[in-house]
Amino acid sequence: TGFSPLKIKIFILQEDMDHFGDVGSLDDNVESFLSPDDGDGRDLFGSLKRNPSEHAAETSKGFSFGEVGSIRKSNSKVICCHFSSDGKLLASAGHDKKVVIWNMETLQTECTPEEHSHIITDVCFRPHSTQLATSSFDKSVRVWDASEPSYSIRTYAGHTSPVMSLDFHPKKSELFCSCDGNNEIRFWNINQYSCARVSKGGSSQVRFQPRIGHLLAAASENVVSIFDVETDRRTLLLQGHPTEVHSVCWDTNGDYLASVSQESVKVWSLASGECIHELSSSGNKFHSCVFHPSYSTLLVIGGYQSLELWNMAENKCMTIAAHECVISALAQSPQTGMVASASHDKSVKIWK
Repeated sequence: TGFSPLKIKIFILQEDMDHFGDVGSLDDNVESFLSPDDGDGRDLFGSLKRNPSEHAAETSKGFSFGEVGSIRKSNSKVICCHFSSDGKLLASAGHDKKVVIWNMETLQTECTPEEHSHIITDVCFRPHSTQLATSSFDKSVRVWDASEPSYSIRTYAGHTSPVMSLDFHPKKSELFCSCDGNNEIRFWNINQYSCARVSKGGSSQVRFQPRIGHLLAAASENVVSIFDVETDRRTLLLQGHPTEVHSVCWDTNGDYLASVSQESVKVWSLASGECIHELSSSGNKFHSCVFHPSYSTLLVIGGYQSLELWNMAENKCMTIAAHECVISALAQSPQTGMVASASHDKSVKIWK
């Protein structure tokens, strides 16, 4: 079921046909506005049969996006998920206080023990490694190795309130940062147990700029701060959300940043600091987002039960039924073209 990036098909829920607008005009422009990024387009789930009931109706041509896998290994809400650099592993975690590690090639899963004493808020793989880190309400960060997940290999303490998010630097892979409910950002060296630096300005999510890692995006309440990682200086303050920012994500090149609050998604240009695209919710409460791994003008937004595929160039949206509850986190893998969605409905799904 593999396909080349330019020969793609559209799945649209029948009841959403009118909402999506003139599908014909979309098809005519599909190659011009869905510019493929690098990627081999392999479909690791080629052996899995698609369940027609889980899919939208297929039109003759265009872009495809459908569920290709699902696991329900958690007993309670899943809060976070992240792919390894090669796309072969997916980690998810949440209220269960353990990490589920899903091998994308064998479809087998393993779980870490519940060493965190409270819910896990974020999970992140170390670049080009099987190591991963977790942040928790128990005020700690733990590092694990997916090749031997039966125990954590390091614990980092120092935060004085629940740790809400973490991320690894894309180039200096020994460096990672975490933020807590007190708006404190801590920078750590994975080889040292002491904190390397403490900053202020992030309470809900931190994400390094991909590839070069020159900048750090940190969400706190209804604003997003952009910091220069080397100088620890705030270079931009992105304001405009009237309510709390739940999630931020960078595009592949690190030129644009998307921020999500319940009622809107904003896309910012880092060159100008301006909001260049905005999508207001038509009733769905937005919670998470990720840029499509192959199409740079397509943003995947997680809301309550459904995913919104927002084509920013055309300012058109397509709604796809996805989960039974809030889609708390999204992740993507440029290596495989996969998107993962984690939900409070205790499941994680894979899309392509």
